[in-house]
Amino acid sequence: MQVSFIIPLYNCLAHTQECLRTLQATLPAGLAHEIIFVDDGSTDGTRAWLATLSAPCRIILNEQNLGFAGACNRAAAVADSEFLFFLNNDLVLLPGWFGPMLGLLDRPHTALVGNIQLSVRSGTLDHAGVRFNEKGKPEHDRTRPLLARLRGWREVTAVTGACFGIRRTVWERLGGFDPGFRNGGEDVDLALRAGAAGLRTLVSLRSVVGHHVSASLGRKLRDEHNSRRLAVRWRGAIVSLSARAWARHHITTLWDRSCVFDDALARAALWAALGGTIAHSVLDGMQSAFEREIVRWHVLLDGAAPPVERSRAYPPRI
Repeated sequence: MQVSFIIPLYNCLAHTQECLRTLQATLPAGLAHEIIFVDDGSTDGTRAWLATLSAPCRIILNEQNLGFAGACNRAAAVADSEFLFFLNNDLVLLPGWFGPMLGLLDRPHTALVGNIQLSVRSGTLDHAGVRFNEKGKPEHDRTRPLLARLRGWREVTAVTGACFGIRRTVWERLGGFDPGFRNGGEDVDLALRAGAAGLRTLVSLRSVVGHHVSASLGRKLRDEHNSRRLAVRWRGAIVSLSARAWARHHITTLWDRSCVFDDALARAALWAALGGTIAHSVLDGMQSAFEREIVRWHVLLDGAAPPVERSRAYPPRI
């Protein structure tokens, strides 16, 4: 078997049916593959529909809801292919999406490959990678630099788990998703572990899919828990990865206040924002912003602010 497509499910039967239809319509003829549905306790008729499917579909029914990471890990453990492609069930696969992603997995030192995702509702660009903002929190990158577009791919910090490919050997080497994350953050954590192992995360700019972007109720607080878990684990790396975003935010704030860039920090921030060397003063500024975010998490999630311990140890950027 060459490719295993892993699709975790929880309700949304109509989306799942559209995902399967568009997946089968866009795969290359003769591709040796399997489609593994792993259901996390759906109650909307999904399980009855799954019972009607036959090869190349395989079905896993979880007795309890394991969440995105746990469901994906369980399916990957029984996958029988060289390549694993993880797909959300609310994707609309478009012609030509698969080949460019598969091709990039052959590039040296590549771990994960994601793609361009457009909002089905609006048609606007929703994802071209994941980056960290000026507060050290992950967010979708919605830009497509011209040079990268000409080349057809770009290297990024992370990609969303909604649609990405990885070699099974690399997945096993990295240990799969951390189930301690609950439906968010596990994809960024996996990419950061890949980076720490000397591997790259790429986005194919020639692979485009539609995505019914989630607007689930109650998600905000869960995302805060996931962001804090990510921050605690990758604090030093996130400070380094967020420094340019902090620098851009800092000089924008000065510009909005009509300030003159006549102090050392402003000049260092401007240089970093333009792609120059990141000075320690900029890293210190990002570190302070990150510490404020950690205090906010403790107040929001624990009800009390902890003592703040500052660290000036900045690891190399991943």
